[in-house]
Amino acid sequence: MRILVVGSVNMDLVVRVDHVPAPGENVRGSDVDTIPGGKGANQAVACARLGAETAFLGRVGDDTFGRRLAQGLDDEGVDTHALAAVAGCPSGTAMILIDAAGENSIVVTAGANGRLAPDDVGDAAALIASADAVVLQLEVPAETVAETIRQARRLGTPAVVDAGPPRQPVDEAVFDADVLTPNEAEAASLLGIPPGSRSIEAMARDLLARGPGAVVLKAGADGAVVAEGNRVEHVPAFPIEPVDTTAAGDAFTAALAVGIVQGMDLPAAARRANAAGALAATRLGAQPSMPTMDEVEAFLARHG
Repeated sequence: MRILVVGSVNMDLVVRVDHVPAPGENVRGSDVDTIPGGKGANQAVACARLGAETAFLGRVGDDTFGRRLAQGLDDEGVDTHALAAVAGCPSGTAMILIDAAGENSIVVTAGANGRLAPDDVGDAAALIASADAVVLQLEVPAETVAETIRQARRLGTPAVVDAGPPRQPVDEAVFDADVLTPNEAEAASLLGIPPGSRSIEAMARDLLARGPGAVVLKAGADGAVVAEGNRVEHVPAFPIEPVDTTAAGDAFTAALAVGIVQGMDLPAAARRANAAGALAATRLGAQPSMPTMDEVEAFLARHG
């Protein structure tokens, strides 16, 4: 079971606060924690912990953060031969505020992630061809996302696209994905509608009509919705007390991709992905919160 993740790797600068400050407000926060993150790297770590042979294509800066980020992926057993340092460029960072309810507000600076180019994807064609699935997100340039999906389609490798974070104009290439997995806000952005103006089932159905092979819409405490063919199915969430929701969606995407590679049908894969996301939300940090397959299976056993 081989998965290639193409995407971002950031150093997360995490501060806990009672509430996110309003404009002009000064609030007291905890000491800053520096925790490896980035949607791509989070998903790579999660895939590896879930038992997949995982490779990562991305870029870090030639700085202290970059060296620490690369070492962290190595330590998790992720193949980093396609992870390169960009001279004279800082690593990507994410500044994260976590409130008392475990919800987060995030500001991302791309840094070296913005230097991952379409030519780099072409150079990694052998990795794409040998993978059972390619997983990618939208924290690298739009043209690189498009080239990854094009190469995956050319080589017959399924592409699982996490449509986050949302950006305008819309990355139209995401609609060529085999499986598109946005959250509610990302789904609304892709459809060009106000958040909350349409049900999650309707959004999943409308996204499916745009061209992807299937849509798995992540809805947090409401679980997930699977749209495939003529079927739209709700997959309930698991009740938890969240500590930090920062990378719960990344754990979900990784578990979904692993389930697809293992031949699970999408509702079953989404249920296991809900469990992985729930576990991640009960722990602080991005990569450190990614669960193992044993933990996911034990969680599912406890929840019937």
